[in-house]
Amino acid sequence: MVPDVSTGSRTRGLLSYLFGPGRRDEHTDPHIVAAFAMPGLPDPGRAPLDQHHDLLTELADYLDQPVRAREMRLGAKVPQHVWHCPVRTAPGDRYLTDAEWAEVARRVVHATGIAPDGDDKGCRWIAVRHADDHIHIMATSVREDGRRPRNKRDGQRAQAECRKIEKELGLRQLNSGDHTAAPMPTSAEQAKAQRTGHQQTAKEWLQEQAQAVAAAVRDEQEYFSTLTALGIQVRYRIGPESGDVIGYSLARPGDVNAQGEPVYFGGSKLSPDLSINRLRERLAAQQPTTPARGTVEPNRWRQAETTLRETARFAYQDQHHPDVPDVDAFDTVVQAQAAAFGELLHTAALTAPAHTRAELRAAATAFNRATRSKVRAEHQQAAALRTAAKQLLHTAGSGEDGATAAALLSTAVFVVIAIARWHQTRGHQQQAHAAQQSLVHLRTAYRQTAEPVIADLTRRTPTPKTTDRLAAQVHAAVPDHAQRILADPSWPALATALAQAESSGQPPRRALAEAAQQRELTTADRPAEVLLWRLRNATSDRIDQRTQAARARTGSRTTPTPAPTTPAVPTGTRAANDPTRRR
Repeated sequence: MVPDVSTGSRTRGLLSYLFGPGRRDEHTDPHIVAAFAMPGLPDPGRAPLDQHHDLLTELADYLDQPVRAREMRLGAKVPQHVWHCPVRTAPGDRYLTDAEWAEVARRVVHATGIAPDGDDKGCRWIAVRHADDHIHIMATSVREDGRRPRNKRDGQRAQAECRKIEKELGLRQLNSGDHTAAPMPTSAEQAKAQRTGHQQTAKEWLQEQAQAVAAAVRDEQEYFSTLTALGIQVRYRIGPESGDVIGYSLARPGDVNAQGEPVYFGGSKLSPDLSINRLRERLAAQQPTTPARGTVEPNRWRQAETTLRETARFAYQDQHHPDVPDVDAFDTVVQAQAAAFGELLHTAALTAPAHTRAELRAAATAFNRATRSKVRAEHQQAAALRTAAKQLLHTAGSGEDGATAAALLSTAVFVVIAIARWHQTRGHQQQAHAAQQSLVHLRTAYRQTAEPVIADLTRRTPTPKTTDRLAAQVHAAVPDHAQRILADPSWPALATALAQAESSGQPPRRALAEAAQQRELTTADRPAEVLLWRLRNATSDRIDQRTQAARARTGSRTTPTPAPTTPAVPTGTRAANDPTRRR
């Protein structure tokens, strides 16, 4: 059950909407189900059509009487005197009767301080139903005694009351909010998107684009120039004394109001972590590195997987060691890692194998909600992961190598599980739910990437004699998990990887033991797959090290390290100008 408190200044205008046909003729049988004084109260919804207009005016005047009395006494207009709170049941909930909705309305106005039970001097209010799944509670926020109501934090109080009502009425119990979620699009914004043929509202589209760009760029200037290159209009808020940018707003290409002017949304209104201050914190927390001249350019996907593995190990330890000293400091690091991991999902979605990108974009979008909570992130503690995420875009390497991409996505699945559990233990219900939604898409992307690689390795399984010998090495290296590993459908592929490692000079037993130590295997659904990706990454790293050593011995010259490439933002273009410079 979702309440949504807002205020306005036009009593008659809101009544016309509530008792009217709706923007798309969606209102059916508008009528009052509850009010501060039901007997004798005019109900325009149940009156003859020729009386409808007059009754709307009569009802508005009746509700506004305390407002007009206060204005006469003070000699000034009462600002924002219309209090409005739609309350909607969740999709799939049962049908509520008018009597049940009336009780919901009475409890909401009581909980919010608009009209407390037993208080004859409370505000005048009505509850209108014009659809099966919701009502609109409307009040004029001046009490009968001329005072304004004590309704501070009314939105939070309405949410808390609805959580109680859900349990009592047997409705779907929604997760409690913590005011870190991105603002939901309004019904007007949704209607506009439908009229203009867009699948997303302007607010949703801008949020998605801004999050992807923030994950890709290296500094504030690049952030704004990339947004401009995407056709997004940027408006800056300049400090009157310093002349610096202290805020910004974005407008979707072609999104204009009735006067033909761009419709701007502030960064913080798109998402709390897109405010200029939060954005600067994130962009500052990175460690740009350039390979030394003459060195082999590392595989950034393998580097990202290694960094991500450390993140998983840190985040997951809290599940087994609840008495971690200085829990608050621990939480600030995990929150920072969650934010940096969200950026990695966005960058991976741009450069992963093409057939997985749609699922990775969906995973990144869903995980956005899991990157914010009441815990303040210590972003510098996740600088390595954030840097690794950006290097996926700013180097020549790509995720088209299915094996390295699968290894990273395998570890990413484990990271999401660890972060979801951390959110759950901290009571972050919305964030935990978002992580679980992201996990569904991420697992699909992983399977899309991993299955062709595993199938190819399976086709090249060594002889039965060699496979049996390698199975004995599994028993010796990881005895506690050997049976599960050998029963895993991916065991033949792991046997191939072990044979390849052995050919490169790695003893299978030692390679297995080292791979097993990189993360616990108890929670792995397919332990052979987990070991497979660890093993292949380790083998590839050894090959890179040998190549580097050979170059050092021969003193061979390498070509200069190429300049970092443009980040792979959706359009693949950048603006050259610095939009943050005040002219």
